[in-house]
Amino acid sequence: MRRKLRVAAYAICVRDGQLLLSRSPALDGGPPEWVLPGGGMEHGEDPYDTVVREVAEETGYRIDVTGLLGVDSFHNVLPGRLQRPLDHHGVRLVYEGRVTGGELRYEIGGSTDMAAWHDLDAVPALNLVPMVGIGLRLWRERPAAGRLEPGPGTAPLPGKMNTE
Repeated sequence: MRRKLRVAAYAICVRDGQLLLSRSPALDGGPPEWVLPGGGMEHGEDPYDTVVREVAEETGYRIDVTGLLGVDSFHNVLPGRLQRPLDHHGVRLVYEGRVTGGELRYEIGGSTDMAAWHDLDAVPALNLVPMVGIGLRLWRERPAAGRLEPGPGTAPLPGKMNTE
């Protein structure tokens, strides 16, 4: 069985009652999905630097990281198609960020194709990856241990990699 560990860092940026999100084209040809700005940590990179870099790449904004909201971890074993099954473990750090500069723009040639501010009340109606709900719960609940108790928005969907 192939094993993969992926560490990623994401930002919750809320301004004037709106959440900053990036849009990711669906890999399976389905509708695009809204994701938190962020992504995979490069080898040797500090997660703090990862979230700052990823937000700039995906949205055009510079941010100050104002806090670590928490850590989410998940584990999936997925059947292989042409290869062996994949044992995937994802560790996702969720930071709170404040936009300090730059201008909203879309990423070119990356994993997202659009970025936009959305009213917090309208976010649940969007086509979201599960990580958005996890990040918003961490932002709202601010658990002292930095970990959500099991409940809605804490587990990946069956059969989905949820590697956003």
